[in-house]
Amino acid sequence: MYQDFFGFREMPFNITPNPRFLFLSPTHQEALQHLRYGIEQKKGFIALTGEVGCGKTTLCRQLLNELDPERYETALIVNPRLSEEQLLSAILTELGWAGSVTGKNDLIQELNLLLLGRIKEGKDIVLVIDEAHNLEFEVMEQLRLLSNLETDDQKLLQIILMGQPELRDNLMEERLRQLRERILVYYELKPLNRYETRMYVQHRLSLVGSMGRPRFTNWAFRALYRGSHGIPRRINNICDKALLSAFIRSTDLVSYHDIRRAVKDIDRLR
Repeated sequence: MYQDFFGFREMPFNITPNPRFLFLSPTHQEALQHLRYGIEQKKGFIALTGEVGCGKTTLCRQLLNELDPERYETALIVNPRLSEEQLLSAILTELGWAGSVTGKNDLIQELNLLLLGRIKEGKDIVLVIDEAHNLEFEVMEQLRLLSNLETDDQKLLQIILMGQPELRDNLMEERLRQLRERILVYYELKPLNRYETRMYVQHRLSLVGSMGRPRFTNWAFRALYRGSHGIPRRINNICDKALLSAFIRSTDLVSYHDIRRAVKDIDRLR
């Protein structure tokens, strides 16, 4: 609705995890470097945690886009509420397997053979599990056992666990001690600070062709930071509603009151 009014090529504050809109704040840059390091050095297990909407999925999509398809093959699991057999089957399917065996032991054997074949082809395999805080203990234990699949020189599978802070809490449980000790790369993604929040908004506006329209007042940016706590997804939701408010008033100026009204609307649904 307001896209044409402000002259945008596309909507600037969609909440889909589009890597093109990734804003690399210092904490996002550092997180990306940790992920790159873990994969390049074949550390086996990597964990990334952060609050809801902090940009973990977008960061992961950026990482996967960077990986050379000639060297890396990837599997992405976005629904981790799976049994052990369902997880194994999902990994195999993501890697292009078209078999029909069932049963955990047979699936593990199929996965081992597939991974060995890909390694012989010169491929490194990266498994990414999003929303990993929802994994059941038995599935987490199965992932640990998968990390035992290896040749004399390397692990057959690099595993990235991404999730909310509850993932960190889960990993601290005594029964997951063996898995925790295998996670050699860990990073906690932090929200944006006040300055980064302003830069984030301007970054997204510039990507859609903003020519100085709209303009946020300083008080609007202050209210945006207080209302969003620097969490990108919440910034997007607030800005989307605030731009609609400015459009309805036929103005290029996003005010403190536009932001406050947007925050109140969003908070009613929480």
